[in-house]
Amino acid sequence: MAQKTDQAGFDAIAGTARDASRKGPPPVHLWNPPFCGDLDMRIASDGTWFYLKTPIGRPALVKLFASVLKRENDKYFLVTPVEKCGIVVEDAPFLAVELKAEKTAQGQVLHFRTNVDDWVACGRDHTLRFEPEPETGGLKPYLHVRRNLWAKVTRALFYDLVDLGEERMIGGERVFGIASGGEFFAMAPAANLRDLR
Repeated sequence: MAQKTDQAGFDAIAGTARDASRKGPPPVHLWNPPFCGDLDMRIASDGTWFYLKTPIGRPALVKLFASVLKRENDKYFLVTPVEKCGIVVEDAPFLAVELKAEKTAQGQVLHFRTNVDDWVACGRDHTLRFEPEPETGGLKPYLHVRRNLWAKVTRALFYDLVDLGEERMIGGERVFGIASGGEFFAMAPAANLRDLR
């Protein structure tokens, strides 16, 4: 019975997302429906979406669900105007998988493509953050995509960021970071990253 209920929620959300996306990005931020329970859906740390413990193999369906994803505090939901279903996100809901650096009159702009084919220009509204990775002693970079939803930057792109990075003095300390869209995103004290370059 639980699986039938799960399937009904899955189908309803997919249908609503499909209808809403025909008019542009769904206005998820305006929707505040009642909570309807959890779906057996998970976004793994490698960006794979699972439903009933099986990978969702259709990229178009993953894009639809991604378009109605909402985060409230540390919980994630798929929402429609009439229902909200909880899902599990292991790390970040998206991955940044491609990077294009553009030189403009105002300076460098980094454009990232996510695993659901959204392009995001890094800057004031789409920031980068770098978190310590205790297992390796390195850093995990994340890009803000929209409304408190983040993309984990892949390891390959992290090395591209290091190649594009620069040292600056901030608050009397020499830090290493990356400039994009008129902003500077500090990674770490410069001495800590010298061995990566």
